[in-house]
Amino acid sequence: MTAPDAAPENDTPVGTNGAPRRNRRVRHLLAGAGVTALAAVLGITLAVRGGATPACAAPPTGNTVHKAKASFYDAGRSGGNCSFPGPPADRLYVALGSSAYSGSAACGSYLDVTGPKGSVRVMVMDQCGGCGTGKIDLSDEAFAKIADRAQGIAQVTYRAVVNPPLDGGLTFRMKGGASRYWFAVQVGNHGNPLRSVEAKGPGGGFRKAARQSDNYWTVEGGLGPGPYSIRVTDVYGRQATATAIRMVTKQVQRSTAALAAPTPSSSPSAPPSPSIAPSPTPSESVAPTATVEALAGAAPLNAPRC
Repeated sequence: MTAPDAAPENDTPVGTNGAPRRNRRVRHLLAGAGVTALAAVLGITLAVRGGATPACAAPPTGNTVHKAKASFYDAGRSGGNCSFPGPPADRLYVALGSSAYSGSAACGSYLDVTGPKGSVRVMVMDQCGGCGTGKIDLSDEAFAKIADRAQGIAQVTYRAVVNPPLDGGLTFRMKGGASRYWFAVQVGNHGNPLRSVEAKGPGGGFRKAARQSDNYWTVEGGLGPGPYSIRVTDVYGRQATATAIRMVTKQVQRSTAALAAPTPSSSPSAPPSPSIAPSPTPSESVAPTATVEALAGAAPLNAPRC
């Protein structure tokens, strides 16, 4: 008997409009129908998938080890709810429930997941609509590294990767529709979850950007035509500033600014760390960096008390 190729809709990663993505191939089962029925009996209002972030939500950080059940799915060419241009090249990614996804705060961070067959390092790329605090959704390729796919669901543990080794520096991508009057940027290749993003145009001071659930940071009213300086701070207090970021939409702009210096890693699934930044493709441009500040501490700053 072959394993089922469909799963209840409440266990699929969600689209930016809150609706399940029906073009995903999800290969697991989740008994979630009873949850909605119980909520109705108790008079509990369930949060809309992809909607408001839970009051006590935070991405995985520090050295805490979490226990969970893992299932798997295929995002295809999509970059998930994090709005990335596409999945990572190694296709090792994960979707988290709304609490851990935390309104996109987990996007671009990494988890080490351990299952019956071993461990794998995955990048947070998506939100799983039916995943609670004890459930994660791995890519097909990641699940195959830690469990037999015939199982469908596996017991795992996972923890955040602090300062994961990365290729190159921070990347920046202006959202379609952004202009001198409405600033909207996505920060990539940062490794640790981000705490804040600030930006300024020529002749102005830094203004704090607001995090959006699609993993863009916006400044209402805009910052002028650019070029811009963008200051990025992660949850551990490490900070870097990139300069000469241009108002060019839907293109990845690379910088040499980095929150953590690239270092060799013993993890077989972690990307190698080259001695120089990769050459940009035609759709990418290089921006110089201004400053990088040191790590403030091992524990995340202003962590919520849940």
